Amino acid sequence: MFDLTGKVALVTGGSRGIGRAIALQMANAGAKVVVSSRKIDACQLTVDAIRANGGEAHAVACNVSHHQELQLLVQETQAVFGSIDVLVCNAAVNPYYGPFLDTPDEAFHKTIAANVHANMKLSKLVSESMVEKRDGVIIMISSIAALKGCDLLGMYAVTKAADIQIIKNLAVALGPHNVRVNGIAPGLVKTDMARALWEDPARAAKVINSYPLRRLGEPDDIAGAAVFLASRAGGWMSGQTLVIDGGWSASGEV
Repeated sequence: MFDLTGKVALVTGGSRGIGRAIALQMANAGAKVVVSSRKIDACQLTVDAIRANGGEAHAVACNVSHHQELQLLVQETQAVFGSIDVLVCNAAVNPYYGPFLDTPDEAFHKTIAANVHANMKLSKLVSESMVEKRDGVIIMISSIAALKGCDLLGMYAVTKAADIQIIKNLAVALGPHNVRVNGIAPGLVKTDMARALWEDPARAAKVINSYPLRRLGEPDDIAGAAVFLASRAGGWMSGQTLVIDGGWSASGEV
């Protein structure tokens, strides 16, 4: 049910954190994986880890905010492995941390470009071949920040909420072609991007105490769900966003 043998997975933001964990676990499930992020050296480290474990992988540098680079990413993936069966839109930015109404215009446009527009563009590029073969999976990484008002993470939260709606719309558009689209909304996971939130002991303790499971997430906590969504095990699921947050959203804290 969870076997990805013979599948090709493209993972953006795959050089570290949640993206790296997803790339590694999809490879462990049998997929051939293309690891993409802005820095090729960082991508190659993930590729080397996959190959060291007997898997197949390829590194491609790509800034998702540049649409021409997205086109080249898809073309190179298809040239190397022949097709794309699973797309994981994980790459995201958060250039501004502060009061929502003070969000600078530059940060506004940068966040929209990377977290929303790039996901739309890449999904369209990849879905063309999925529609032709009537098979494919698209997974977007959202955030629990999308589920409530956020002052200091407001713009990031807006884009992650937009991703949830993109997931629903793509699921409706692509479902008749047997292409499934789902998302994952993680709570606070111990990644480099969220380092400022969990390296502060007082802040981390406060967050941990708000989670019924009394711990922060690890990248593999999210990667397992991604493998489920990509595999036959998730074969009748589309248009949904899985909340994986240690029970936070069930505790009344939302």
